[in-house]
Amino acid sequence: MADGAAPSDGLMLRESREADILSRVTVRCTTDIHAAAEALQQLAEERGLQVAVTPDISSKDPMLDEDGTIINGEIFGWLADGERWWEDTRLALSSPLPRACRYECEVFWVNENGFHGRWTNSYLDDMDLRDFRKRSLVSAAIVVPVHQPFGQIGAVSFTPVDREVTDLADAYARHADLLASASRRFVAGYTTAMRRTNRLIPSDCTLSKREVECLRWAALGKTDKEISIILERSHATVRYHVNRAGEKLNSVNRSQTIFKAGQLGYLGASD
Repeated sequence: MADGAAPSDGLMLRESREADILSRVTVRCTTDIHAAAEALQQLAEERGLQVAVTPDISSKDPMLDEDGTIINGEIFGWLADGERWWEDTRLALSSPLPRACRYECEVFWVNENGFHGRWTNSYLDDMDLRDFRKRSLVSAAIVVPVHQPFGQIGAVSFTPVDREVTDLADAYARHADLLASASRRFVAGYTTAMRRTNRLIPSDCTLSKREVECLRWAALGKTDKEISIILERSHATVRYHVNRAGEKLNSVNRSQTIFKAGQLGYLGASD
């Protein structure tokens, strides 16, 4: 009985430790941010890694705690010359790390030789990795994409403290799941705690089946007249559904209606 109980006890202990880690990186309000960031930093450091977090790859604003401390600098330690990546707003467009997060939702690792994960992603395979170190500022990294409500994308990277390390296959196999869970918990909490009160999208907005159908075709570039032919409805009916959707989404024009509907996930994948 004792021999049979050991694996179960080990599993329970591991699950308990992981639950404790997730609890410590959880952000429920702005006062939790600093301690949660320190917990995430400790998680990375214990595994020979340095963490970097971007809660929104489209934003130029630095990540701050309640007192205005720049988290990636003062807590995560990106302060040396050439390492203050959070000051360079061009990196979200030029670095392959955040760019890859636009095309992938599962944790992966990457070096100058390519992207490595649990499955093949042709979008990542086609990505240009020339001058990888110069453009990403790292030699290799485990990257956690964090896809959030309203189309917001975060990115968390874990880079070897030893900058000469380029192969993270073993670290990925051992730590990827826990790093991904902790990263998503931290970023989701941070985003919620820091979200501004002025909402651009109405709460509890429900579009009808016909409104969604019209907007999906509009998102593909079809005019109201073309949509009316496709759906075998009158031009006026199509225009009504598009305009009605815009009213529900509090949009100022057709383009914003399509954009907001896409943020809420009504339009599906465009691939």
